[in-house]
Amino acid sequence: MLLRAAGGDVSTVKDELLSNQTERWQAVGMLKHIFSFVDFPWELKKHAIDFLLCITDGNIARNYNDKDTDCSIYMPNLYAALQAITMVIMYTPDTVLRKNTFEALKRVLADIPTSQRFEIFQALITNSTSSPMTALLLDLVRNDLYKEGFQRTATGKDKEKQENKAAPLWVARSLEMVELVFRPPQGGPPSFPEHGDAVLAALNLYRFILMTESAGKTNYTGVLSKKNLEKAFNEWLLPLRTLVTGIMAENKDDHDPLVMDTVCSLNPIELVLYRCIELVEEKLKHPT
Repeated sequence: MLLRAAGGDVSTVKDELLSNQTERWQAVGMLKHIFSFVDFPWELKKHAIDFLLCITDGNIARNYNDKDTDCSIYMPNLYAALQAITMVIMYTPDTVLRKNTFEALKRVLADIPTSQRFEIFQALITNSTSSPMTALLLDLVRNDLYKEGFQRTATGKDKEKQENKAAPLWVARSLEMVELVFRPPQGGPPSFPEHGDAVLAALNLYRFILMTESAGKTNYTGVLSKKNLEKAFNEWLLPLRTLVTGIMAENKDDHDPLVMDTVCSLNPIELVLYRCIELVEEKLKHPT
């Protein structure tokens, strides 16, 4: 199908891919070779991204739903393609291409059923070697939580029915995304300044979950349970506070430009961190 598109039959191929989800996934999987091969020119990658935007544009058909169909056989290829797309975002010198590629990343992720999307997000974050990219992915997780989880379960006027609604399974596991940053697989709290972007995004995600669950008087994620509040406080937030305050105290009188940049980058992290600590301390007084 991609060969037909390369031969000029773009409109027909686009219509077919827009109307057939599995063929669209296969096409995305094939494009990964263009995105990941470092010796391919950026112009070729630009055309591939433009094509990807075309086949994910508008009201595309989705043949699968989360309950009835196992589409896991397509996920390894989609994951590899998404990982290759993140490489374009990180390394392209063209700001327009970077913006379009990020839009393509969001569209491909949105085309994946929510149950599989969690696994994809988790794999991308776990294997990310770029703190800014990890931060972007965590922001997308937060947006998904709002659109796919909290917003969906908050609809409806019947209070009793609303309380009995079940959130998607991946919403209940969303705290795992936060832990990937605060307690990385290699152990210990994250290091600074190289992981600053990811830490700030993880703090914002945790604060969002905590405040949203509190405001809605829900606990889909388990964030308000005493066990999880104590875990967040003792294993995530306090070690992070010790690390951040230690770095700032150690370098407060150092006027080296690089050191000053590091200290300045910690200011927003410190602000959100202390807000999270305040929220957790308050919730620990009345855990769910």
